[in-house]
Amino acid sequence: MDAVTTPISQTERLVAMVDEENPFALGYDEIRDAQLEAVNERFQSRVRQIKLLQNRAEEGGVSEVARMEDIVPLLFAHTAYKSYPENWLMESRWDRLGKWLDTVSTRRVEPMDTGGVAGLDDWLHLLEKHGHFVSCSSGTTGKCAMMNATQADLDFAGKALLRQIIWAGLNPQQDRLIISCGQTAHTPRNTATGAPMYAALADPTIPPFRPDAPPITIGSITEMVVLRKKIADGTARPEDIAYFEEQAARRERQIESVAEQACEAAIANRHHKLHIMGLFGPMYKVAAMLRDRGYSGKDFQENTTFISGGLKRVQVPDDYQDIIFDTFNIKPEGICHSYGMQEISTTAPRCTHGRYHMAPWVMLLLLDESGENLIPIPASGEIEGRAAFFDLSMDGRWGGVISGDKIRATWEPCGCGNRSPSIDADIQRYADMASGDKIACSGTIDAYVRGVT
Repeated sequence: MDAVTTPISQTERLVAMVDEENPFALGYDEIRDAQLEAVNERFQSRVRQIKLLQNRAEEGGVSEVARMEDIVPLLFAHTAYKSYPENWLMESRWDRLGKWLDTVSTRRVEPMDTGGVAGLDDWLHLLEKHGHFVSCSSGTTGKCAMMNATQADLDFAGKALLRQIIWAGLNPQQDRLIISCGQTAHTPRNTATGAPMYAALADPTIPPFRPDAPPITIGSITEMVVLRKKIADGTARPEDIAYFEEQAARRERQIESVAEQACEAAIANRHHKLHIMGLFGPMYKVAAMLRDRGYSGKDFQENTTFISGGLKRVQVPDDYQDIIFDTFNIKPEGICHSYGMQEISTTAPRCTHGRYHMAPWVMLLLLDESGENLIPIPASGEIEGRAAFFDLSMDGRWGGVISGDKIRATWEPCGCGNRSPSIDADIQRYADMASGDKIACSGTIDAYVRGVT
């Protein structure tokens, strides 16, 4: 008797395209039906697993995804991942935070013994022991977002980033010294995405440069945010204020030390092929130090490569990118820009025409400013709106999210030759605008989550 072959789902087919040489060659009209079918597959399998999704489906009257309009009521505002009451974090209510995390997760977050948990970092480590790999945003301007993931999510995120780096033009040959110009918070997501890239780029005979500094943890960042809020509302004790000032000064010294170490490493290894990593803020600081010491692009190899990061609201001159690229002798073909966010696993690499391209396993939806209504895809040209995405690769949480970004997008073929939907590089944050970031469904999501927990 012949073995029965289980047919591959549309979700599996689209996600498997991460292994193709160029997954961005297909036009939207070629994958639209497959994407809709795949989103419905995900919806049917997740609606009873994710409590918040079940609530959104019931509120929106959605039982099946047949059109793009059906997806909109099912999307989570990006703020959903920090919808817990802030006092739970400030008062170390790990049991309550666990119940909250359960409402936005695919896999159950069962009650745990938190008696030995001394802080946020300890709680995150405890969750990891139970298979919940929670990555947090830094929370530098408020409470941190907490996003659950499975090992499958981490594996895919690392693989997808490496594949997109290759597509964007970098040719990993294990022949470079990697220099980190700054520090990033230690999270499962950051570790998972960095490992395959390091393995592909780094010369195994030369240890990559990492600054000699204590690791930045989400707990340490959150501790400072909490103290800042206490100082602002007048509840901080004198010893709290003294500790805050001490830690803030220590952090400033650490930032300066890391930049100086990276500068020295760049000078000492300028004869090597280099790969530069870090956010733009610390990169600019290192480049400025190198210039002050008399070094410039002529002192570095011509094939330096670079993966860009954001600014995180650091104040730099308007020409900061030119200064960084000129100082390290970085040519356009050695630069890999991408657009992404913590809420989804997949980033969009930037092409030679300066546009960010969407992978076929990520559906791009354009919404009005409120996030309530879908903006129809135009027959031609570019259109502006709030970005929303459905990442079919997500396993540990729901793949549909409404972002805080205002974008211009087109579903027409790009001048680079690829036909996937693409986004203009000029991306704005609603939070930075006078009207602020006001997503209509965020209030109802918060109310539901607090009611359940």
